[in-house]
Amino acid sequence: MPRLLHLDASARHDSYSRRVGRIFAEQWQAANPSGEYVHRDLAADPVPHVDEALTEINEFAAANGINGVEEITARALRTPEQKATWAISEPLVTELLAADVLLIGTPMYNFSVPSTLKAWLDRVIYPWVDLKDTRAVIVTARGGSYAPGTPRAEFDYQETYLRALLSQCGLAEPTFINTELTLSNVVPFLARFKEVHTESYTTSQQSARELAGLG
Repeated sequence: MPRLLHLDASARHDSYSRRVGRIFAEQWQAANPSGEYVHRDLAADPVPHVDEALTEINEFAAANGINGVEEITARALRTPEQKATWAISEPLVTELLAADVLLIGTPMYNFSVPSTLKAWLDRVIYPWVDLKDTRAVIVTARGGSYAPGTPRAEFDYQETYLRALLSQCGLAEPTFINTELTLSNVVPFLARFKEVHTESYTTSQQSARELAGLG
């Protein structure tokens, strides 16, 4: 049974990343009627940030060659605080490892990702987490344009960060669907780019529909 894990990180209820991600999720479910769909809203139900107890677990595991959910659960939990924090991380890691498709919907905040998404990533990304057989689709929304050749292309720490981090788990080629210039509808000096935004949004919706049908 194929499994889709869908994460939303936007603080806005009706954001562009949520809209396009919803299209992908609905199309995927239509193409995989027997599939399992799991949705996590990281804005409505945020994952706690890394605490000292989790760093202790990670250091102990690294020092003693402990890898994997079961080994950590059996050998690396030595205090009540460590057991409590691992009780948060363990189901998140297990959920990620079970996914055939990972769908992340995220806006760009201050050139990068929301802290809610960062907190989830910090709890699930480990050297032993193997995602080489997982397909990842990242749906983003940006207020401006960060496409290659644009004045702010070098400020894109959203896509570059996610590509670098996911590559550490063997996920070398995530697919990005970027809706740009979303602020052209509200910021006067960007109003001249409304048509560019509309084209970008239309393309993103179409890409979501097409990619969802690929399984």
